[in-house]
Amino acid sequence: MPITMSHIPTADGQADAFAAFPDHGGRYPGVLMYADGFGIRPVLREMARELAGHGYYVLVPNLFYRHGPAPVIELPEHIGEEDRPAVFARLMPLIEAHTAERALRDADAYLRFLTTRPEVGAGPVAVIGYCIGGLLATRTAAAHPDRVAALAGFHAPVGADGPDSLSRLTARVHFGHAEGDMTPEALGELDQALDAAGVDYTSEVYPGTVHGFTMSDTDAFDPAALRRHWDRLLPLLDRALADR
Repeated sequence: MPITMSHIPTADGQADAFAAFPDHGGRYPGVLMYADGFGIRPVLREMARELAGHGYYVLVPNLFYRHGPAPVIELPEHIGEEDRPAVFARLMPLIEAHTAERALRDADAYLRFLTTRPEVGAGPVAVIGYCIGGLLATRTAAAHPDRVAALAGFHAPVGADGPDSLSRLTARVHFGHAEGDMTPEALGELDQALDAAGVDYTSEVYPGTVHGFTMSDTDAFDPAALRRHWDRLLPLLDRALADR
């Protein structure tokens, strides 16, 4: 799968990004992929390529472009438990500065850019995200119900904005939670809010997992859970974007 680099005009500057898509011509359903808090790195390129191989144009923006091009901070090849304190000491100010207002301004720019690519077909798109990226994906889908047909978030604080934010969702949804990411009470409240909003969704805890289970460059990685993630994500996208 080819990967192209781009700069996305936003209200606050230029966001660097990459896109992966099939190399045999044509136009494809668009997918906006939000990285986890560690940001763009080789594992995100691998995942974007994997998804593109199933017939999608996958756009992955640098969430922290206001602080510089990706990688915004230097990361070890493998992010082990011993690395996390130092890494998060540098990341948390960036994450905390990425307010909901900033995220929504960026989402407007990302969707505008994605839907005007010559390789992307007309119609709604999907948004997916990991960790903090899952929250950003949820905010994007809620803010653009007419443009987002599918939403997926993995080991993500998707209910952090409260039930009212979920009431605006019209996309088909899958949330895959790590064990320990949410209390049973919080998970019940999330599902109740989705039910009340009439959302077509699945929301499940992936057994035996810890936060970050999809990321192969961390100690949290769980190969079986990553396969489960693909087994849930690909049918979701196929159903939601089938008419593309």
